[in-house]
Amino acid sequence: MATSDQILGVILAGGRSRRFGGGDKGLADLGGQSILARVIAQFRPQVGRLILNVNGDPGRFAEFDLETISDNENPELGPLSGLLASLDWAAQHAPECSAIATVSADVPFLPNDLVARLDASRRGGVSIAISGERRHPTIAIWPISARQTIAEALNNRALSVDKLAAHLNAVAVAFPMRDIHGARLDPFFNINTPDDLSTARALLAGSTEG
Repeated sequence: MATSDQILGVILAGGRSRRFGGGDKGLADLGGQSILARVIAQFRPQVGRLILNVNGDPGRFAEFDLETISDNENPELGPLSGLLASLDWAAQHAPECSAIATVSADVPFLPNDLVARLDASRRGGVSIAISGERRHPTIAIWPISARQTIAEALNNRALSVDKLAAHLNAVAVAFPMRDIHGARLDPFFNINTPDDLSTARALLAGSTEG
């Protein structure tokens, strides 16, 4: 089991937000803060260092004062390219880290014990979060030693993060539903569409309407 200082946190924010209508959905307002600001607030205390994986102009995220990295070699290949770029960044800039913890940029209700519970269960390998019957393979911990397997998957255009996690014998760690103003909510509720954003806003306002 690693200490928090040995785990690099990575927020995967390189998607195109097609279902959201484009743009950076992480910058959308949610109860007076951006979605991404809420993710950072929940995630940052759980890891030793935190970086953003983005594509395009990193200046869009300057307000968060975080190191940003991009998928320079594979910008169109989804989360796995961000994962590989993060592992390569860690090898060069954070050699003290033995693993990286990843979350997506659209999950504003992350549990405060996410990283601790994932790390405690993984036995030095990969662990992913599950809630209810749903697997969340981008919310996971990946050892630095998985780098070669991830690179091979990208080279073979085997881009499913869930299949890669299964290939690496990932341990699935179950998380309970959260209570938000009396409403039961998946802790990994992700904001993919404008309707999802409306739902999240209503939950934060103490209502399930809207």
